Parts: sequence; C-alpha cells; structure tokens
Amino acid sequence: MTNQPQLAELIPTHPAPVALHADDIHVRWVMPEIFHDIPIHETDDDEAVRLLGELVEKALPGAGDDAQTMLAVTCALGVDDLLAAGAEYAGICVTAVDDSPCTATVFAGLVDSPEAADVRDAVKEIADSLSRLGDGEVSRVELPCGAAVSYIGARDDKVLGELTETGEDLTFPTWFIRLYVPLPNGTTLMMEMSTPTMAGWDAFSTMFGNTVSSIRLFHADGSPLITSMAGT
Repeated sequence: MTNQPQLAELIPTHPAPVALHADDIHVRWVMPEIFHDIPIHETDDDEAVRLLGELVEKALPGAGDDAQTMLAVTCALGVDDLLAAGAEYAGICVTAVDDSPCTATVFAGLVDSPEAADVRDAVKEIADSLSRLGDGEVSRVELPCGAAVSYIGARDDKVLGELTETGEDLTFPTWFIRLYVPLPNGTTLMMEMSTPTMAGWDAFSTMFGNTVSSIRLFHADGSPLITSMAGT
C-alpha cells in the first residue's frame, strides 16, 4: 500500500514552537515550514479565533473567504479529537501535489509506555502489540535519538454533516504513519502524520521522515539523552 518513509535525511526547517516535556525528559523536534500550528490548547475563544485566522491566512494565502473559513472550521472541529488522542502539539499543511489539493496533519503527545524493564523491551512490546492488530506495517527503526517503532496503516475518518454539501456525515479513508519513541521514564513519545489525500502521501511521508529524524531528547538539566537498541 505504502512505502516506508526515509528516516535518515533531515531537511533544515524552522523549530517547533513547543517542546513536550515530562518532569525529567524534554523532547524537541523540527517541523517543516509548510506546517502551521493548530491552537489546540487555547481556552480563550476570542484568542482561538484570532490564531485560527492567522493559521488559515498562512496556509491558504490569497484564497477566498469561503475556503479559509472552511479550513478554520475544520481545524476547530478537529481539536477535540486531537486532544482525545493525547496531542500536546498539532500542525496542519495544505498544499498542491501535481495540481491536486492535499492536506496533512501532524500531532505529537506523550503516552504511557508498556510495562517493560527498559527502553529496549518497551520497543519490543510496542512492536509486538501493533503487529497483533494485523492491520498495518510495523517496523523497528533507529533514529538519531534512539530506538523507535513505526506503524503505517489506514483508518476511516468522518466529516460532520455541517461541513458537507448534503448535510450528512461523510466517511473517508485516512492514511497515517505513527511513530513511538519509548523514553527511559516510563512514557513514550507518539507522533503521527495523517492525510486523507493519497496524492500527497510520498511528499508528506518524506517530510514526516525528516521530522522524526530531527527528534532530540534532553534531560531536565539540558544534557542530551540518547536511547539505543545496541546489542539487540
């Protein structure tokens, strides 16, 4: 169905404006400039509207009010799902690939690691658990920050009726790459790229490969942290 994204090459881009952090480990990465931050944690409605306005102006420069409003509403309606998935950061990209309009979303969050003695065992547990689902491509990978598991698959997502011409909910396929990076404090960084537009898959998966290659881990004192599966 898909090709494994390249995880070795990093394209210089601008740094993400937020870093995930637990009490003892900080996680930083680099987002492509074509992705724009979704204000998922803004609780002030007026400020959220302002930030969404800035987002759509950057994502759809020169587009009409209808297109920009549709994107703003789509982002706003997706916030609850992102938060339910554990997102602490989210960004969206709108572009054209071979003249086809394409969009992708990236989000990242921290989740509990499986019960395991160390990072190496956590990687194995995550990979085995995903493999048992039997509905995606599971691979163990080595990133510059250490060991990880990638999971490539597809799912059905839904557009609410208020955003469709018929007024009825619309179900559509979404393709995704999810990455799990177990940390030595019992948590796991989860980062996902998803797109409902298959025409953009190669471009988005390559960008995501570059993004996860840029992940860097730090102790609370700022010293670098690298996990490893050396010897396995």
